[in-house]
Amino acid sequence: MVVLDATIVNIALPSAQQALGFSNSGRQWVVTAYALSFGSLLLVGGRLGDMFSRKWVFITGLLGFAVASAIGGAAGSFAVLVAARALQGAFGAVLAPSALGTLVSTFQDSRERGRAFGVFGSVAASGGAVGLILGGVLTEYLSWRWCLFVNLVFAAMAVAGALAYIRGGRPASRPRMDWPGAVLVCTGLFAVVLGCSRAATVGWTAPLTLGSLVGGVLLLAGFVAAERRVRHPLLPLRVVLDRARGGSYVAVGISGVAIFGTFLFLTFYLQVVKGDGPLTTGLLFLPMTGCILLSSNLSSIMGFGPRALIAAGMLLGAGGMAVLTQVTVTSSYVGAVLAALVLLGLGLGLIFAQAINTATAGVAPEDSGVASALVNTMQQVGGSIGTSALSTIALGATATYLIGHRTSPLAPAIAATHGYTVAFGVSSGLFGLGFVLAIVLLPPRRRLADVNEAPAATPDASDPPRVLVPAVPAAPAAAPARRQPSEAIPVALCSCSPVTSTGRITRIQ
Repeated sequence: MVVLDATIVNIALPSAQQALGFSNSGRQWVVTAYALSFGSLLLVGGRLGDMFSRKWVFITGLLGFAVASAIGGAAGSFAVLVAARALQGAFGAVLAPSALGTLVSTFQDSRERGRAFGVFGSVAASGGAVGLILGGVLTEYLSWRWCLFVNLVFAAMAVAGALAYIRGGRPASRPRMDWPGAVLVCTGLFAVVLGCSRAATVGWTAPLTLGSLVGGVLLLAGFVAAERRVRHPLLPLRVVLDRARGGSYVAVGISGVAIFGTFLFLTFYLQVVKGDGPLTTGLLFLPMTGCILLSSNLSSIMGFGPRALIAAGMLLGAGGMAVLTQVTVTSSYVGAVLAALVLLGLGLGLIFAQAINTATAGVAPEDSGVASALVNTMQQVGGSIGTSALSTIALGATATYLIGHRTSPLAPAIAATHGYTVAFGVSSGLFGLGFVLAIVLLPPRRRLADVNEAPAATPDASDPPRVLVPAVPAAPAAAPARRQPSEAIPVALCSCSPVTSTGRITRIQ
């Protein structure tokens, strides 16, 4: 539901703009409003799942997301649509970590854990693929509004399943909400995401951009300092100071920086330069989605540790981006784009399957929601920074090319493609940096082999089959956290989806 929504809404944007009559500069706020609320509230949403019954936090997130989708689908003005998207982001920040946190805290046996996350990842990957196709079909043949209304169907099915199969239960020792920390991290992340979002339109040196970024960094620094002193921190530093988990968060963040903006440029290349429609563009991205699903599932049986697999994924990603630097106005999809998508899909499947599993393995049950939320936070903030930074780089390269080649009738298309290839080259370099950091930060496999498995929860024989979410007493303060085996989570790249636009290439001038 979350992955599909990101894909569908982006594809519906051009039609929504035409129907509601908002400007090109306003169009970005349909995406930014969601990113601001989602990215800034994720840690708070993750902690709510640790504090209360995960079943009811999960259901609350589903219902709120559905109501916000209905408001957005029925919006009669731009302001209502933006407000609905912000509300979607807020409930998405509750829904996403509670879904992953439920799996983390429920399945402790290594075999069951791998199987459960296999289903989770397959649904996520198929959700991205279905969103690409369904968004194009609904937009072209029905209305952009159905791209939001469709969430009501998925929410209804998910709520029914949660009521039937998830057993609720509060933890015996419920963590408290760290309100000062919550205010600091929410405002800090909000300022960082806002600054990065504004940089793409007004530049990095604009007062609002600089003020937001500097203020956000200072607020986040204050948050880290506060978490070292409070008794019940919102983000226990033990979650991120572990070498394996910290390295995994870095891998997720760097990958988000490299690929979010790249999907944007590749979509513009296919639609604006090559002239493909929304539905066709969605179909052309399917090989990458299939390769993500393939490599993430294979990574669980390869027998290598997270460091080797994440490093290999970074190299594949760098190779895919390097291939995209060779595209031209006359390049064919099969000759220039398909191979890059295959390499990217295989690489991303390895990176995110291993990084997300390692980032959430071994955390105490009362910290599983926050650990899961931090994965989404790294993706969201990294993606926002990547989109803004790479957009600035691409637009600068495009403008520079146009200065000396204005006489050619194909100059706008060639200049835009040149800007895209420059951004692809920078993304390739970021993946290379990720390869180096994966080798340096992530421990070798032998350091992760000595683990203590917790017994799997067993349902009562008289009950119907259920997913158990038991109340777990708090671990003694002096006891070290136990790390679960590093089984791969074949999870798709959540919230990384093409942004579709019908804008003409001449607007780049």
